[in-house]
Amino acid sequence: MNGLVMRTTGSWYKVLPEGEAAAPTVDCRLRGNYRLRGNKQTNPVAVGDWVEYAVQDDGTGVIAEVCDRRNYIVRRATKLSKQTHVIAANVDRLCIVATLAFPRTSTGFIDRLLVTAEAYRVPACIVFNKIDLHDDEVSALYEGVRAMYEGAGYAVYGVSALRGEGLEPVRSMMAGQTTLFCGHSGVGKSALLNALVPGLELRVGEVSDWSLKGKHTTTFAEMYGVGDGFGGGVSGAEGSASSGRTGTVGGQPTFIIDTPGIKEFGMVDFKPEELSHFFPEMRAVLPQCHFANCTHRHEPRCAVKEAVERGEISTERYANYLGIIDQIESGE
Repeated sequence: MNGLVMRTTGSWYKVLPEGEAAAPTVDCRLRGNYRLRGNKQTNPVAVGDWVEYAVQDDGTGVIAEVCDRRNYIVRRATKLSKQTHVIAANVDRLCIVATLAFPRTSTGFIDRLLVTAEAYRVPACIVFNKIDLHDDEVSALYEGVRAMYEGAGYAVYGVSALRGEGLEPVRSMMAGQTTLFCGHSGVGKSALLNALVPGLELRVGEVSDWSLKGKHTTTFAEMYGVGDGFGGGVSGAEGSASSGRTGTVGGQPTFIIDTPGIKEFGMVDFKPEELSHFFPEMRAVLPQCHFANCTHRHEPRCAVKEAVERGEISTERYANYLGIIDQIESGE
């Protein structure tokens, strides 16, 4: 049988049978010899994977094969530097949830996620939550950051999950898509998803007053099917949709993937001479560089540096680019 992985919890996987969106999921294990195939990933099966599995006499399943992925988002494993961790597979969009107040998300963190999305062919957008906490200074900062990312070609949304402000454009973006939500702990990702999808009821944590860091509330990545208009029921790994219907909007299946908060995002398999290809605003001027292997640091007649000097490429994005190259070369 074929199925879609809805949740991964260590050695167990909840799989939704193909074509049966209202059916209960099947608890599956991975066939024992699968991990011995030279796989350097900490999780050979990820949420969003399509798998082939067989149901056993006790009602559980055994995953025999993971189908080819059309894309995925991967990071360096936090405690195993030579291994990688796939956050999710087969996604239509990465939605980076960030905040500029309580706590503040750095643009360096955002850019690492965006570069990875570009490299693995995943369209991306940015949602800045907690705009209700913006004073005049933070509002000015937000406008500058929004202009920077919109200038690079990314959609930027400002929302307040607490007050329900700015949600409709995000809902429209999600419709008929599989959207992966990622961000630091404390940015209100679970609260945002609860506001976007009535009935989801994800557990919401708090931000520490003294450290301004979030507390993990999501332990494992999980996918949810969303009903018509996001009000027609939610189907997750625990069972069928409350409405008994396929999670569709306009006839297309709509899924969201919730993930644990990310403290740091370690990038995987990037080369310094290739990095600029994953900054859209840099990619547009690369043919004008004098050297084909230009790294846009010290080389003469560099079109990227000239665009930065003219204000056509953000100095902050360029500084983040240089920082990423330094980390690549140092092996961090």
